[in-house]
Amino acid sequence: MALILGIESSCDETAAALVDSDGTVRAHKLARQEAAHRPYGGVVPEIAARAHVEMIGPLVEAALDEAGVTLDQVDAIAATAGPGLIGGVMVGLVTGKALALASGRPLIAINHLEGHGLSPRLAERDLEFPYLLLLVSGGHCQLLLVEGVGAYRRLATTIDDAAGEAFDKTAKLLGLGFPGGPAVEKAAEHGNPRAVPLPRPLVGSGEPHFSFAGLKSAVARAVGQHSAQDIAASFQQAVVDCLVDRTRIALAKVRPTALVVAGGVAANSAVRTALESLAAENDLRFVAPPLWLCTDNAAMIAWAGAERFAAGLTDPLDVPARPRWPLDPDAEKVRGAGVKA
Repeated sequence: MALILGIESSCDETAAALVDSDGTVRAHKLARQEAAHRPYGGVVPEIAARAHVEMIGPLVEAALDEAGVTLDQVDAIAATAGPGLIGGVMVGLVTGKALALASGRPLIAINHLEGHGLSPRLAERDLEFPYLLLLVSGGHCQLLLVEGVGAYRRLATTIDDAAGEAFDKTAKLLGLGFPGGPAVEKAAEHGNPRAVPLPRPLVGSGEPHFSFAGLKSAVARAVGQHSAQDIAASFQQAVVDCLVDRTRIALAKVRPTALVVAGGVAANSAVRTALESLAAENDLRFVAPPLWLCTDNAAMIAWAGAERFAAGLTDPLDVPARPRWPLDPDAEKVRGAGVKA
C-alpha cells in the first residue's frame, strides 16, 4: 500500500489530496477562483497564478491534517507538470519539488490529461485496459485508446476549439456568466434543442476529428434572433451530436473494454446520457467518473501518481513545467490543427 500526495494547479482550481494505492481518497482539499475571474468572463492567468501561490501551502497542510498523517508518512508526491497555464503549473510543480526534496520522497510529474484519463479507474477499480477515452474539457477534445499507464494512442483531436471552450464562449455570448459549462447546461433545461438551426461540423463526413469554431460562430449569429434558453439548448445538442458521431467512428476502429468519458465537459448530463446510449448500442460498458472527479481536482493527480508509482515511474527534481504536453507525442499531426491538437 502506497500513500500519494497529489497537487493540482493547472488552471483556476488549487487542490491537494491524499490517495492510497487501493483507491481510497484519504483527503481532498480544493479552492476555487470563480469569483476572482467572473468579472472578466474567463480565467485570467496572472490572477490565477497569484491565487495558487496564496492557497497551495494551506491546502497541503489541510489535506495532511484531514488524512491524519505527516509528510514523512507519504510515499511519493505527485504534482501536475502540464499542460496548462504555465504560471499556475509552475506554482504546483515547484511546491511538489520542494516537498519531495524536504521529505526525501520521490517526485512524480503528472500530465494533467493523464490525470483525467486515469480518473475513471479511481472511480471504478475494476476498469481494465484498453478502454476508449473521450477526453472533453475546456482546453482539449480528444479520443484516445488507453492501452496502459503512460500508453495512449490518439485517434482524434480538435482542429480548432475544444468543446469546453465552445461552452464557455457560448455562455459569454449569451450573457450567462462564468463558468460557462454549467451555465449553458442550466439554461438549456428551459430551451428547445431544435429551435435554432445550428451546424454539426464534420458530422457525417467520416472525418475522425472535431471542430467547434464554426458552431461557435453560428451561435454568435443567432444571438438576438432567438431566446438564450433556446440557443443554449440547441448549442448543447449540436455538441452532443458531434461528440457521438466522432466517438462512433472511433469505436468502429478499435475493440475496447469500455467507453469512458472524462474531463470537465463529462459533467454535462446530456453528454453523459448520449454516450451511455452509444455504449449500449455497441454492447460496451460505459464509465464516467462522479461529477467531482470530472472537473480539475488533486485526487486524480494523486491517483495517476499511484498508478505511475506502482509501475516504477518517478521523475528527477529538474523535470520542467510544460504549457503543452501531448499524451501521444507520436500521433500524426492533424492538417489544419492548431497548438491544442
